[in-house]
Amino acid sequence: MGKGMRWDSKPLSLHYKHNHIFVKFGVSILLLGLAFRLFSSDSIRISSVLEETHTPPLAEPEPKTESPVVSQPIQPPLASVFPENETQTSEIVAEKCDIFMGDWIADESGPAYTNESCHVIEGHQNCMSNGRPDSGYLYWRWNPRNCKLPRFNSERFLDLMRNKSWAFIGDSISRNHVQSLLCILSQVRKSEERNAGDQNSHLLYFPVVEQAVEVYHDEEYRSKRWHFPSHNFTLSVIWTPFLIKAAIFEDLNGVSSSEIQLYLDKLDEKWTEQYKDIDYAVIAGGKWFLKTAIYHENNNITGCHYCPGKNLTELGFDYAYRKALQLVLNFITSNDHKAFVFFRTTTPDHFENGEWFSGGNCNRTMPFKEGEVDMRDIDTIMRDIELEEAEKAVEVGSGNGVILKLLDTTRLSVLRPDGHPGPYRQFQPFAKDKNAKVQNDCLHWCLPGPIDSWNDLLMELVVNGEKYR
Repeated sequence: MGKGMRWDSKPLSLHYKHNHIFVKFGVSILLLGLAFRLFSSDSIRISSVLEETHTPPLAEPEPKTESPVVSQPIQPPLASVFPENETQTSEIVAEKCDIFMGDWIADESGPAYTNESCHVIEGHQNCMSNGRPDSGYLYWRWNPRNCKLPRFNSERFLDLMRNKSWAFIGDSISRNHVQSLLCILSQVRKSEERNAGDQNSHLLYFPVVEQAVEVYHDEEYRSKRWHFPSHNFTLSVIWTPFLIKAAIFEDLNGVSSSEIQLYLDKLDEKWTEQYKDIDYAVIAGGKWFLKTAIYHENNNITGCHYCPGKNLTELGFDYAYRKALQLVLNFITSNDHKAFVFFRTTTPDHFENGEWFSGGNCNRTMPFKEGEVDMRDIDTIMRDIELEEAEKAVEVGSGNGVILKLLDTTRLSVLRPDGHPGPYRQFQPFAKDKNAKVQNDCLHWCLPGPIDSWNDLLMELVVNGEKYR
């Protein structure tokens, strides 16, 4: 070895007796240095590998909302099945995330509210009170694949909406949607409190925000308005199933005495006259266009949809739907009032073995996974029209200072056949006869239920909309 290493090549020299203490000390120092160098080098290599492959730990679930009705799901989903990007935030994704592409994942924390903590749930959507026996459908939440969707934050939402107004404009699905939002805003949060020196904790329940005050309803209770006094926030639902002018001859049970008269070149003034006072709007068309209707344009009857024996041209529901959306979106994008508008896509139903009027039902108790179900032809047609017209309108609106965003809830809703009232649109439908034949509702959503995730999407798009495609 080299001269610099003589101490190592002759450890038993004649001077051992005099210098052994210093030699041992030097050798120890050198060996420790070499060991440290080797360990540090390996540690750096190991650390770099861990940094490349490490997945952040799962976020701790939020406290579960206690409910005297909802305890544990009859078919509890696997709480351990969470995707690896659970704690990943959208900031670290180079490409913008499509917030509407994802999966329903198990969520043992359950819904933000219960049918007892919320008092605005309509009877037809109050599935738990009506006797629905399973509750597993409550323990899922929407999870976009490449970004994190935060839960709805009631306090922050109301702070953002101080001195503002928000309107849901459309049919009964819009009313279903606004009730979900009201329930979330009036949720009860669970808090654990411990007394000093006391090992036994106890739970406290307190309202997160103030209760809304109903200040208006129409004669049929289809259109309503609520006010949050402390925040001067107004929330309303405006019932206009076609968004355009229509003469409707149906009772509350859907029984029609005559064909609907639909005016394809005139908007429904029920919502347009209120538009100037609205800061945020969620607008949606939908299934009403599938009904038999006579079409009017330029004060003339031009055709119809499904009107056998009338000697009129069959133009089809898609013709009328496109015309209506063009009229609605043009009104929004050219309006002097610059509201923040969401256009929500069509809502799929999940009737099986028939339709609502012919014994159709929806008895599934679990969500579909991607690839297990296809969108129905009618929903595909309607959504394609919506996407085409919305894309053109967004471009026009951006040039006019109008914020118009798509709320594409169709695909994520297709995956939730388990979230409808089914026979439990009625109170205890099988109490007297277990084999009773009852009408099913496989279009609207149980509250609480999957529709609550629509509001998670809404708030995220209001707060961080620029992050998403």
